[in-house]
Amino acid sequence: MELVDEAAVLATEKYGSQETWKYRLKGDVINRERQADGSSRTGGSITGAFKSIFLPQGYPESVSDDYVEYQIWDTLQAFSSSMSGTLATQASLKGVGVGNQAATVAAATVTWLLRDGTGMLGRILFAWLKGNKLDSEAKKWRLFADILNDFAMFIEILAPYYPPMFTLIACIAGVFKSIVGVAGGATRAALTVHQARRNNMADISAKDGSQETLVNLAGLLVSLVLIPLVTDNPRLTFALFFLFTALHLFANYKAVRSVVMETLNEARLSIVLEQYLSDGRVLSPREANPKEPVFLEWRKEVPIKLGVSLRELVTSTQDLQLALKHHHKPFLIGIQQGCVSVCLSSEASVADEIEAACQALCLAAVMKASPPPPQQLRQLALAKGQDPWVLVSESYKFMDQMFPAFLLDLEKAKWLTDRTLLDWNEWRVDWRKKMS
Repeated sequence: MELVDEAAVLATEKYGSQETWKYRLKGDVINRERQADGSSRTGGSITGAFKSIFLPQGYPESVSDDYVEYQIWDTLQAFSSSMSGTLATQASLKGVGVGNQAATVAAATVTWLLRDGTGMLGRILFAWLKGNKLDSEAKKWRLFADILNDFAMFIEILAPYYPPMFTLIACIAGVFKSIVGVAGGATRAALTVHQARRNNMADISAKDGSQETLVNLAGLLVSLVLIPLVTDNPRLTFALFFLFTALHLFANYKAVRSVVMETLNEARLSIVLEQYLSDGRVLSPREANPKEPVFLEWRKEVPIKLGVSLRELVTSTQDLQLALKHHHKPFLIGIQQGCVSVCLSSEASVADEIEAACQALCLAAVMKASPPPPQQLRQLALAKGQDPWVLVSESYKFMDQMFPAFLLDLEKAKWLTDRTLLDWNEWRVDWRKKMS
């Protein structure tokens, strides 16, 4: 008969990285012993209870590495926005007649309804025009939404000082805030997709809501002290508003800068490709993300259009013959009116999409007046002064040599290559491989 050592460990278990337990046999009883310090999931300590309430289950393994830094800055910006919003709300109430015996309920109601109505229309229009951009440029639109929100609150504070224009100003602010609601909510969802590491988007979103509610509660308590001080004191109102706005914008800038996304959009792909063409090194996501621009660019020197209709690429049979010359890819690239356009085949894979975007970026770099293209593109630049189709044909040859190794290096650098955030339109073209 085999004897069991009473000191022997029968089993071990752990709860994420927070705590570890061991089961030991003592006589006929199995004892459970904690082997590492950590907060109990059941709320055995204040820290454990706080994590359980406000952080996603499985933290930190269940979220991205940039989660904590982003949430710290996001919390600070939410508090600042809450305080600015209090000042703006006070101004709005004053503008519709709260405290004014001459004001009527009907007039205030009409103003409020007009503001809400124009805001609803603005929400629909913005989602229609820019909804497809919010995934590919989440950082830019996140920061844009917060800047626009501050501007909307600023004109709300100004509105009571221009009584004849109050309704118009309130409607304009309503439109701006509706845009903020769409852009802010959509980009927050895009960032939640990035942060979720265990298909736990709903949990992260719910805990983010809890964090924001806690911050708003803190802002409410501070507002109770602040409101009596700023009432009928416009100088202090504006001074505090600009202070909170500056803090809000700074925290938002730091928040979007802290995000390290592993999916490729046009900006990140351009940064990585430029470095690769310069010295053959592929930047990791943590190296490339800080270089990504976070402010919207309203006009590019050489625009790139991905997934366009064939009619934007060719205008004649001759153009189509030139586009297909020496061609074996599931995409077509052309240069029309200073713009690089890409037609995508329905057979194209994600790797083909990345290659097409890389080729378009190379062509755009060659076509720019400044700065000069990277060293590896100098040979391609020699065809710049010739017919655009010659330049396109040479770019296919260049990509055949460069792209296979580049794609492998992307995967080694921990970039996701099974999906992208490239801003592809929905056009897909199937063309004849040979033309008589």
